[in-house]
Amino acid sequence: MTTLHLKSRRRFLKNMGFISVGFSLLGSCLEVEDPSMATRMDFEGKLPGSMGHAKTVNAWLEILEDGNIRVLSGKVELGQGIRTAIQQVAAEELDMDLEKVLVHLAETGRTPNEGYTGASASIQNSAMSVRYAAATARQELLALASKKLNTPIDDLLLYNGIIKSKQSRKSLTFAEILEGEQIEKEVMLPIPIKDYREHRYVGKSIPRPDIGEMVRGQPTYIQDLRFPGMVHARVVRPSGYESKLVSMNGTGLIDEVSGVLKTVVKGSFVGVIAEREHQAIQASQYLKNNSEWTSAKPFPESESLYDYIKGMANAPETVKNEGDVAKAINSVETVKSIFTKPYIKHASLGPACGIAMFNGDVLHIWSHSQGIYPLREGLATMLNMDPDKIHITSVPGAGCFGHSTADDAATDAALLALEYPGKHLRVQWSRQDEHIWDPYGPAMITEIEASLDENHKINSWNVEVWTDSHSTRPNRDAGTLLAARYLEPPIQMKSRGYLGGGHRNADPYYTIPNLRVNAHYYNGPFRVSSLRSLGSFANIFAVESFMDVMADKAGQDPLEFRLNHLEDERAIAVIQKVQALTSAQNKEDGEGIGYAFMRYKNTDAYIAVAAKVTVDKNNGNVGLIKMWAAVDVGEVINMDGLTNQIEGGMIQAASWTLKEEVTFNTTEITSTDWIKYPILKFSEVPEVEVTIINRPSENAKGAGEVPVPPTAAAIANAIYNASGFRINDLPITPEKILKS
Repeated sequence: MTTLHLKSRRRFLKNMGFISVGFSLLGSCLEVEDPSMATRMDFEGKLPGSMGHAKTVNAWLEILEDGNIRVLSGKVELGQGIRTAIQQVAAEELDMDLEKVLVHLAETGRTPNEGYTGASASIQNSAMSVRYAAATARQELLALASKKLNTPIDDLLLYNGIIKSKQSRKSLTFAEILEGEQIEKEVMLPIPIKDYREHRYVGKSIPRPDIGEMVRGQPTYIQDLRFPGMVHARVVRPSGYESKLVSMNGTGLIDEVSGVLKTVVKGSFVGVIAEREHQAIQASQYLKNNSEWTSAKPFPESESLYDYIKGMANAPETVKNEGDVAKAINSVETVKSIFTKPYIKHASLGPACGIAMFNGDVLHIWSHSQGIYPLREGLATMLNMDPDKIHITSVPGAGCFGHSTADDAATDAALLALEYPGKHLRVQWSRQDEHIWDPYGPAMITEIEASLDENHKINSWNVEVWTDSHSTRPNRDAGTLLAARYLEPPIQMKSRGYLGGGHRNADPYYTIPNLRVNAHYYNGPFRVSSLRSLGSFANIFAVESFMDVMADKAGQDPLEFRLNHLEDERAIAVIQKVQALTSAQNKEDGEGIGYAFMRYKNTDAYIAVAAKVTVDKNNGNVGLIKMWAAVDVGEVINMDGLTNQIEGGMIQAASWTLKEEVTFNTTEITSTDWIKYPILKFSEVPEVEVTIINRPSENAKGAGEVPVPPTAAAIANAIYNASGFRINDLPITPEKILKS
């Protein structure tokens, strides 16, 4: 419950109309229009999970002597703009200018341990933790200043690192108030936070400063990072997941390749260190050509992948069961469809990179891992080291969402740096290694059977999902690290990882009286882990494609059919908004518009997506003309950043939907480059229009994974409306359309 304080004079004047009053805030001693006059409201809700192990203000922010604030966050920058969002909420609560708030992200021993950056949770966990810590800090600073200035808190004005008495005109800086100490007060409810109607920064489109650096080609990513005297290394990969090193003849290496500093062989882990990168590449190729490995376990026939998955899956587990599905389905005619999704890659544009340096005491690592603390736990277990002797600094990578090869490159660098101490050592993966050894998003099968009642509403809905694990992210189980599996003795994973992500969003967010979801877990032939939105991508593709099928059977407009099955006003609002956005669209012959809806995890953000396509029935080519989205994430922190997240996610999902698929034969993965694993080209990117429904009185939710799942279904529904062909097997290629 939230309680508001009485309206301030400032609020009263604002509500009467527009008033513009200019003051030099510092020169005039923070007069009437000072932001500290803003109304506060008591937050009495639930504190974010990230505060569970970091409960004090000083875990989240520091007051600096120069008048700035340094904010600490355990989340990493993936291109989602979390640094800017955190800066906004901190500046808002402490009434600071933005440039006086510095944000330090993800460094072990320095920032809070917030686990992984994922699940669209950075805003509701990290940014909200910073908000409440900053609001608590403001409260504590005012209390301390009141004592030092011997005046009531109501007499004080706070702005930009200065607290001043309105009566005596005496002032103190934050640093003078604390006298070299930090605020160790625990963040406790209720917390007085600024009324959203008084916000200066939150909800606005504050630009990300790193975008300019990227555009100008300045060093931004870990691939750009250089240290004086740095050496370079490459790892020789085996021929398959279970292959072991039989022999290696490196006697002629020094004669063939100059600059080689050391060859490291630890079981079946083989690395070579050289003065320059191209020398490391040449040396690794020489060693690969002069080594023998055991044969790899055969892969299944690609043409029978889904039969193979069904044949090896465990007995189903019922993960949701409401009403009596069996009775409902047996009593009426049902509709049934099968949907499939192949293995897909993270496909980071920049192959993984890791840098490490062992100074004889502490192992320093620079990584674009999305979970530096869990990575440290895994490395500590693998290396039998004290975790405090492993220091990891987050550096942005070239972009992807989920568990990529970043942790593996860091592990390679760590192993080799211990063998060559005193130097910064850089491991750069190749494109081929990136494509082959990436922990893919798993292949999935989703089968849906449903029926309608006499009122043409869904009466029963049964879902069967076949899924592998959706997260084998690094943790204290060292077997999650790729290199650990090739050491002597090898360290294998102790568990299957996170299976629950496989049935995420398989239960529709619609009112259905009889609903059941069964999950069939399998342990597949390829390395897999978390990829943006986990199982939601496949499941929402199935659910929302099938909603169109059921709408056709009911003889109803697909959007009206969805609205007839919803009670949540926020869900209804995003559908109606996207309906309005597309209402004036004209469709030529061969063009179609499709729709899809989702509430992510059925608990977080709402989104409705529309896609307009053209289908050439002669060659099967699909052209994306335009995509729309209406989104509700509750309170918006950065409007421009949120819009960018939605646009980028829709474009990535369009690429998955129309192009991406891991290809293989029985002996090897064959999609080893961008030709064999094509992604959406710049020339194929459609216009994207995003509308945000801002609800500042609602809890803020993340958006990184939200746009991905419904995009596939919207495109598939549009293709059906344009051509009459419904393709349930991703990716939707020209060949599949021509065969329909």
